[in-house]
Amino acid sequence: MAPDDPRPSWEDYFMDIAMLVAKRSTCLRRSVGAIIVKDKRVLSTGYNGAPTGVRHCAEVGCIREKLNIESGKMHELCRGIHAEQNAIIQAAYHGVSLKGASVFCTNLPCSICAKMIINSGIDKIYYRSGYADELSKDMLQEGHIEVIHLGTKKQGEDS
Repeated sequence: MAPDDPRPSWEDYFMDIAMLVAKRSTCLRRSVGAIIVKDKRVLSTGYNGAPTGVRHCAEVGCIREKLNIESGKMHELCRGIHAEQNAIIQAAYHGVSLKGASVFCTNLPCSICAKMIINSGIDKIYYRSGYADELSKDMLQEGHIEVIHLGTKKQGEDS
Protein backbone atom coordinates (compact mmCIF):
# COMPACT_ATOMS: atom_id res chain seq x y z
CA MET A 1 0.00 0.00 0.00
CA ALA A 2 1.08 3.52 -0.69
CA PRO A 3 1.52 5.58 2.52
CA ASP A 4 -1.06 8.12 1.33
CA ASP A 5 -3.63 5.47 0.32
CA PRO A 6 -4.70 2.97 3.00
CA ARG A 7 -6.39 0.75 0.42
CA PRO A 8 -4.63 -2.30 -1.04
CA SER A 9 -3.38 -2.15 -4.63
CA TRP A 10 -5.64 -3.80 -7.20
CA GLU A 11 -3.17 -6.69 -7.43
CA ASP A 12 -3.18 -7.23 -3.65
CA TYR A 13 -6.97 -6.88 -3.54
CA PHE A 14 -7.53 -9.55 -6.18
CA MET A 15 -4.89 -11.87 -4.69
CA ASP A 16 -6.55 -11.51 -1.29
CA ILE A 17 -9.83 -12.63 -2.90
CA ALA A 18 -8.05 -15.63 -4.49
CA MET A 19 -6.66 -16.53 -1.05
CA LEU A 20 -10.18 -16.37 0.39
CA VAL A 21 -11.56 -18.53 -2.45
CA ALA A 22 -8.86 -21.13 -1.67
CA LYS A 23 -10.48 -21.64 1.75
CA ARG A 24 -13.35 -23.46 -0.04
CA SER A 25 -10.92 -26.14 -1.28
CA THR A 26 -11.64 -29.76 -0.41
CA CYS A 27 -8.14 -30.97 -1.33
CA LEU A 28 -6.29 -32.62 1.53
CA ARG A 29 -2.84 -31.72 0.18
CA ARG A 30 -3.04 -28.09 -0.99
CA SER A 31 -5.74 -25.40 -0.93
CA VAL A 32 -5.66 -23.36 -4.14
CA GLY A 33 -7.83 -20.47 -5.28
CA ALA A 34 -8.10 -18.60 -8.56
CA ILE A 35 -10.07 -15.62 -9.77
CA ILE A 36 -10.30 -14.30 -13.30
CA VAL A 37 -10.44 -10.53 -13.68
CA LYS A 38 -10.92 -8.10 -16.54
CA ASP A 39 -11.16 -4.32 -16.31
CA LYS A 40 -10.94 -4.53 -12.50
CA ARG A 41 -14.03 -6.78 -12.36
CA VAL A 42 -14.16 -10.38 -11.16
CA LEU A 43 -15.46 -12.61 -13.96
CA SER A 44 -15.12 -16.01 -12.33
CA THR A 45 -13.69 -17.84 -9.33
CA GLY A 46 -12.53 -21.38 -8.71
CA TYR A 47 -10.94 -23.56 -6.06
CA ASN A 48 -9.55 -27.06 -6.23
CA GLY A 49 -11.92 -29.88 -5.42
CA ALA A 50 -14.02 -32.68 -6.84
CA PRO A 51 -16.56 -32.02 -9.64
CA THR A 52 -20.12 -31.08 -8.70
CA GLY A 53 -21.97 -34.06 -7.23
CA VAL A 54 -18.80 -36.15 -6.79
CA ARG A 55 -17.56 -36.97 -3.28
CA HIS A 56 -14.62 -34.88 -2.13
CA CYS A 57 -11.26 -36.24 -1.04
CA ALA A 58 -12.10 -35.01 2.46
CA GLU A 59 -14.86 -37.67 2.40
CA VAL A 60 -13.13 -40.56 0.61
CA GLY A 61 -9.42 -39.93 1.09
CA CYS A 62 -6.67 -38.81 -1.25
CA ILE A 63 -5.65 -41.26 -3.97
CA ARG A 64 -2.46 -39.28 -4.60
CA GLU A 65 -1.47 -39.59 -0.95
CA LYS A 66 -2.25 -43.33 -0.94
CA LEU A 67 -0.11 -43.86 -4.06
CA ASN A 68 2.65 -41.54 -2.78
CA ILE A 69 2.51 -39.34 -5.92
CA GLU A 70 4.65 -36.24 -5.61
CA SER A 71 3.32 -32.77 -6.27
CA GLY A 72 3.40 -31.68 -9.91
CA LYS A 73 3.29 -35.25 -11.29
CA MET A 74 0.51 -37.45 -12.74
CA HIS A 75 -2.27 -34.84 -12.43
CA GLU A 76 -4.77 -37.27 -13.96
CA LEU A 77 -4.69 -39.39 -10.79
CA CYS A 78 -6.83 -37.09 -8.70
CA ARG A 79 -10.54 -36.67 -7.95
CA GLY A 80 -10.16 -32.91 -7.97
CA ILE A 81 -10.19 -30.20 -10.58
CA HIS A 82 -7.62 -27.46 -10.21
CA ALA A 83 -8.73 -23.96 -9.17
CA GLU A 84 -7.75 -22.42 -12.52
CA GLN A 85 -9.68 -25.12 -14.39
CA ASN A 86 -12.76 -24.53 -12.22
CA ALA A 87 -12.60 -20.77 -12.82
CA ILE A 88 -12.32 -21.26 -16.60
CA ILE A 89 -15.12 -23.87 -16.59
CA GLN A 90 -17.40 -21.57 -14.56
CA ALA A 91 -16.84 -18.73 -17.03
CA ALA A 92 -17.64 -21.06 -19.95
CA TYR A 93 -20.72 -22.44 -18.15
CA HIS A 94 -22.06 -18.91 -17.78
CA GLY A 95 -20.99 -17.73 -21.27
CA VAL A 96 -18.30 -15.30 -20.14
CA SER A 97 -15.42 -14.60 -22.53
CA LEU A 98 -11.98 -14.58 -20.94
CA LYS A 99 -10.18 -12.94 -23.87
CA GLY A 100 -7.78 -10.35 -22.50
CA ALA A 101 -8.42 -11.26 -18.86
CA SER A 102 -5.95 -11.89 -16.04
CA VAL A 103 -5.99 -14.76 -13.57
CA PHE A 104 -4.91 -14.41 -9.95
CA CYS A 105 -3.79 -17.78 -8.55
CA THR A 106 -2.56 -18.69 -5.12
CA ASN A 107 -0.05 -21.00 -6.88
CA LEU A 108 1.65 -20.94 -10.26
CA PRO A 109 -0.56 -23.04 -12.59
CA CYS A 110 0.46 -26.57 -13.60
CA SER A 111 1.07 -27.48 -17.25
CA ILE A 112 -2.53 -28.67 -17.76
CA CYS A 113 -3.90 -25.40 -16.40
CA ALA A 114 -1.29 -23.47 -18.43
CA LYS A 115 -2.64 -25.02 -21.64
CA MET A 116 -6.20 -24.08 -20.68
CA ILE A 117 -5.14 -20.54 -19.76
CA ILE A 118 -3.37 -20.09 -23.09
CA ASN A 119 -6.35 -21.33 -25.12
CA SER A 120 -8.96 -19.44 -23.07
CA GLY A 121 -7.55 -16.04 -24.08
CA ILE A 122 -6.22 -15.10 -20.64
CA ASP A 123 -3.05 -13.10 -21.19
CA LYS A 124 -1.67 -12.48 -17.70
CA ILE A 125 -1.13 -14.59 -14.57
CA TYR A 126 -0.48 -13.22 -11.10
CA TYR A 127 0.55 -15.85 -8.56
CA ARG A 128 1.59 -15.99 -4.90
CA SER A 129 3.54 -19.29 -4.55
CA GLY A 130 5.39 -21.52 -7.00
CA TYR A 131 4.53 -25.01 -8.19
CA ALA A 132 6.78 -27.94 -9.15
CA ASP A 133 6.04 -28.10 -12.89
CA GLU A 134 8.81 -26.89 -15.20
CA LEU A 135 6.75 -27.63 -18.34
CA SER A 136 4.20 -25.06 -17.17
CA LYS A 137 6.78 -22.28 -17.10
CA ASP A 138 8.06 -23.20 -20.56
CA MET A 139 4.56 -23.34 -22.07
CA LEU A 140 3.47 -20.04 -20.55
CA GLN A 141 6.57 -18.33 -21.90
CA GLU A 142 6.10 -19.84 -25.35
CA GLY A 143 2.38 -18.96 -25.25
CA HIS A 144 3.30 -15.31 -24.55
CA ILE A 145 1.48 -15.24 -21.21
CA GLU A 146 2.80 -12.57 -18.86
CA VAL A 147 3.57 -14.16 -15.48
CA ILE A 148 3.91 -11.96 -12.38
CA HIS A 149 4.99 -13.26 -8.98
CA LEU A 150 3.40 -11.24 -6.18
CA GLY A 151 5.38 -12.96 -3.46
CA THR A 152 4.29 -14.36 -0.14
CA LYS A 153 2.92 -12.22 2.66
CA LYS A 154 4.18 -12.84 6.17
CA GLN A 155 1.71 -14.05 8.81
CA GLY A 156 -0.49 -11.16 9.93
CA GLU A 157 0.82 -8.76 7.27
CA ASP A 158 -1.73 -6.58 5.50
CA SER A 159 -1.79 -6.10 1.74
